[in-house]
Amino acid sequence: MGLDFSPALAGWPALLGGALVTVQITSLSLVLGCVLGLLVGIGRLHPANRVVYALCTGYVAVIRGTPLLVQLFLLFFGLPQFDILLPAMVCGVLGLGIYSGAYVSEIVRGAIQSIDRGQMAAAQSLGMGYSTAMRTIIVPQALVRMIPPLGNEFIALIKNSALVSLLTIHDLMHEGQKIISVSYRSLEVYLVIAVMYFVLTGLTALALRRIEKRLSAGGFLQ
Repeated sequence: MGLDFSPALAGWPALLGGALVTVQITSLSLVLGCVLGLLVGIGRLHPANRVVYALCTGYVAVIRGTPLLVQLFLLFFGLPQFDILLPAMVCGVLGLGIYSGAYVSEIVRGAIQSIDRGQMAAAQSLGMGYSTAMRTIIVPQALVRMIPPLGNEFIALIKNSALVSLLTIHDLMHEGQKIISVSYRSLEVYLVIAVMYFVLTGLTALALRRIEKRLSAGGFLQ
């Protein structure tokens, strides 16, 4: 038997719509992950505040030490036992965002620690408080240095988002599985899905390289 891509071609509009949902979920999850990562990353920079440090460290350890699929299932199938019913899309974004936040926090922490400590000392010598110096001097510089690793995290999220199809979200993988269920052409459809994910990650990587080049040209990444 030869390859028959006609079912995938006939279902192209559905696959394209699923790809758009994948981009939407990934983008929202990255925003949530960046917010959580920024808060947790800064929280892990203060061992003196034992409660905050312990909570942030525990969050990173638990999220990074358990499978993403289990975390998604806990949100989608576990919360209803406590009468907390969340839409599948919300569960997907929350699950991916919380998962991403643990990794983004390490990016944030490393970027902030890479800033010369003398800058904080200089800011405090001018009468700035710690929070003001972080907000106006340290974090803006660190944000620029976070862009390359955050790009890698975005690419990883695009691929990990395939798991949300198990929550009945109509993303790229879910739409492909619907086509397979009526055509029984698993190989061909999965090949098309793989190519579409490759295109999404490739376009993202290309955009990130251009951003990095512009930042390097401006001396921001030096």
